[in-house]
Amino acid sequence: MRPAESVCRAQRNRQSSSWGGGVYKSADAGATWTFLGLKNSASISRVIAHPSDANVAYVAAVGNLWKANAERGVFKTTDGGKTWRKVLFVTDSTGAADLELQPGTPNVLFASMWHGQRKPWTIVSGAREGGIYKSTDGGETWAKLGGGLPTGLFGRSNVAISKVQPSRVYALIEAKPGGGLYRSEDGGTSWNLINGAQTLWTRPFYYTTLGVDPNNADVVWVGNEGWFKSTDAGKTFRPSPVPHGDNHDVWINPNTSDIMIQSNDGGATVSLDGGRTWSTENNQPTAELYQLYVDNQYPMRVYGAQQDNTTLIVPTGPTGAGYNDEWRTGPGCETGPIMPHPTNADTVYGSCKGQFSRKSMRSGQEWQSWVGGESLYGNGGATLIYRFQRVSPMEISPFNPKVIYYGSQYLHRSTDEGITWQKISPDLTANPPGEPQLASGTPITIDATGEEVYSVVYAIRESSIQKGLIWTGANDGPFWVTKDDGKTFPPVHLELRGTYLIGNDALTQKLAPYVFVGGGVSSFESSVKVAVSLSVGSSTR
Repeated sequence: MRPAESVCRAQRNRQSSSWGGGVYKSADAGATWTFLGLKNSASISRVIAHPSDANVAYVAAVGNLWKANAERGVFKTTDGGKTWRKVLFVTDSTGAADLELQPGTPNVLFASMWHGQRKPWTIVSGAREGGIYKSTDGGETWAKLGGGLPTGLFGRSNVAISKVQPSRVYALIEAKPGGGLYRSEDGGTSWNLINGAQTLWTRPFYYTTLGVDPNNADVVWVGNEGWFKSTDAGKTFRPSPVPHGDNHDVWINPNTSDIMIQSNDGGATVSLDGGRTWSTENNQPTAELYQLYVDNQYPMRVYGAQQDNTTLIVPTGPTGAGYNDEWRTGPGCETGPIMPHPTNADTVYGSCKGQFSRKSMRSGQEWQSWVGGESLYGNGGATLIYRFQRVSPMEISPFNPKVIYYGSQYLHRSTDEGITWQKISPDLTANPPGEPQLASGTPITIDATGEEVYSVVYAIRESSIQKGLIWTGANDGPFWVTKDDGKTFPPVHLELRGTYLIGNDALTQKLAPYVFVGGGVSSFESSVKVAVSLSVGSSTR
């Protein structure tokens, strides 16, 4: 929990939106933690402690991004977290994306209320019930602010206030019409759009990073894919260098503004000179790996694709080659997958957003090919010939390492290590018409970068026992199997004992996994209960 005078805010919501289990408190500097409730709040954007009363704290809860729920909005405790009261609630699909205490007057609060929702095929950011609310009595009552703020579709927003000029309030707002940076000089009564440049609110569902210097109210920072600084109260901005892109948060020392901490997709970085230079991020184990594969070398190598970085090949023990040769970059890009040739250590297969590649590790040469040369960016499934997802599934045949399978809505196969490809299946997805096939992002900002391409093959597996027995699973439901090497794809019948198909239903938030077992139905009891029954021989979707 941060002091009210320090200025930093961001609540992350990317394509893979996880959720937490409520609020926890530590009374021993983080050594131990106690659960305090709000378990169903799912996504919490901010926790703020009252600067002078340790028993008072506020929680801003976005709520469940996948379905409507009541445990969202602004909550307040006056007994150190033993009990919580919901003090601001708009609707069961609108939560609190940001919360600020006015420096010097902690009974004055500003809350950014946001209708944010996830679906497997799109990101919903914005509605008419969104907006910025203000309380002057410690959160007991609230009023929705107007006075020049957008009145149409109101998306995600962020508020920032400097302690040296607490009546000046900045707000970075996603809106249609009228998105951009707003400023109020009278504590939120009236507002002006100071800067509507689209560069300041790029991909606002993902980041509306806003910070103001606590010692100079004219200095404003905005972060998204880039990092921008204003020295004239937001009228103009210039790009400012940081070690990495995708900028999500900033903290400015309330006593010495030259000391800053900034967070981005590469980790955390520190500035001691007001943001002119930043510390390295190469000293932090912050890699987010999409998937892992291993090979048969000694020592064994591990292969993975790093979010917002390169693919990586790392030995599990020293090879004597030195650090620079032991840690190597493989083919493909951040999405992967990347996997080694089973018998030839020099050849590694990779992928980048639906684009296949093969690399010789000795020469460093990488050969790339598209199975259908279409970019995923800006397109929905309805306009793509091949619906490749950003992290397209890839599988090497256990019987022939030159045979590679690749998944769009079809099963594709190469028999010459990716030089040529054949489509060997019908559409293996349910492919529901309408909204699921449109470009992602509604109702304000389109954000189609490949993650939400729906109705795609999500998993491929060829049996290691029976050649030509190939299973596929799609992200919109269907499982298929071919027993004749792709000649036919009849509906799935689970008569093959030892075969397991696992999935869940994120759309309806039925998160208990469905486990189908060949030869019968398993009722596994583990951390979550399996809630499905399936008669042997029935088709599955």
